[in-house]
Amino acid sequence: MSHPKTVVSAQDVAKHAGVSRSAVSRTYTQGASVSDTTRARVLKAAEELGYHVNHLARGLVRNRSGIVCLIVSEVATPYRASLVSWLSQFLQEAGKVAMLINTDRSDHSVSLALQQAINFRADASIILSGMPDRAITRLCHTHGQRLVLINRDESLPGSLSINLDSRAAAEMAVMAFLRAGCQQLAFANSLAGTPSLMKRENDFLTAAAEAGLPVMVERFGSTSYESGQILAHRLLTRHDRPDAVFCVTDLLACGFMDEARHRFALRIPDDLCVVGYDNIPQSGWSSYNLTTFAQPAEQFARNAVQWLVNEEQDERGETPRAEQRSACQIYQADVVWRGSVRGG
Repeated sequence: MSHPKTVVSAQDVAKHAGVSRSAVSRTYTQGASVSDTTRARVLKAAEELGYHVNHLARGLVRNRSGIVCLIVSEVATPYRASLVSWLSQFLQEAGKVAMLINTDRSDHSVSLALQQAINFRADASIILSGMPDRAITRLCHTHGQRLVLINRDESLPGSLSINLDSRAAAEMAVMAFLRAGCQQLAFANSLAGTPSLMKRENDFLTAAAEAGLPVMVERFGSTSYESGQILAHRLLTRHDRPDAVFCVTDLLACGFMDEARHRFALRIPDDLCVVGYDNIPQSGWSSYNLTTFAQPAEQFARNAVQWLVNEEQDERGETPRAEQRSACQIYQADVVWRGSVRGG
C-alpha cells in the first residue's frame, strides 16, 4: 500500500545538511549572508530530499503573496489574448504568479473570483480594457492592492494608467481615405461602449469634420468578427453606401471585409477602403492584408510589470496609498500600411 508523500520542510533540510534552520532560510533569501560551503551543503541536501521553498508561506510572512490578478474581459479576442500572454510572461520573469479573473459574465461568479483573489492576498491587479466594472477597481484599491489600469478612463491614488492616444491615428486614417479619393466615410463600432473604443470613434468623427467630411456611424453587438459582418450588411445596403470604413478593431474589420467581398462582391481596396485597429496577427494574413494601427501590447505589458516591481522595491509605507500620486503613460498607435487602402 502506497503512502502519500510527505512535504519536506526547511527543518528537514537543515537536519540533513547538518546546519541551522536559519542557514537554510538565508540560502534561499536573495542577498542574505551565507558561506559558500554552507550554501553548497544546503542545496545538496535540498536536492536529495526534494525540497522546494514555499514562496506563498514566505510571502505571507512578509505580507506579500507575489500574486498579481489579471482582470480581463473578452479574453478570447486576439489582441486581449496577446496582452494577457505578454503580461503573464513578464510576471513570471519577475517571480510573480498571475491569477486570471474573467469578467465576461456579469453574475455573482466575478465577485466570488475577486473575493478569492483578495483572500489569497493578491499584491496587485492589472485591469485590462474598459469593460470590467469600476466597482471592481475600487474594491481592489480598497484592499490595498497596487493597480495598473490599461485603456481605462479612471485614475486612482497610487495607480498607473496606461492609455493610447488615438487622435493622431484618426487624422492619419482620414488623410489616407482622402488620398485614395474616398468621399463617403463610415465608422463601424460595437455596442461595448468602453472609453477606449468610444474615443477612437469620437477622434475619427472630429478629424473627418475638420476635413469637411460627414461620417456614417453604425454600432452593433460585441467587438467580434460576427458583429463586423452585421455592420457590413447594415452599411453596405444603404443608399449612400460608404466607400471607406474605419473599423474600431481588426477583428471587427475582418468580419466586415469578408461580408463585403463574399456577399456584396466588393473589391478591397478598389471598391471599398478599410482600416482597422490593434494590428492582430490575422490583419497581416494575405486574405485580409489590412491597414491598421498597432497597439504596443508587449510594451504595455513590460512597463506595467516593471512599474509594479519598482513600486514594490520602493515601498516604505511612508505615505498612505490614498495620498499617493497616480502615474500615467500615453502611447501613440503606429500605422501599419498594407493593401486595404488605395495608395497606402
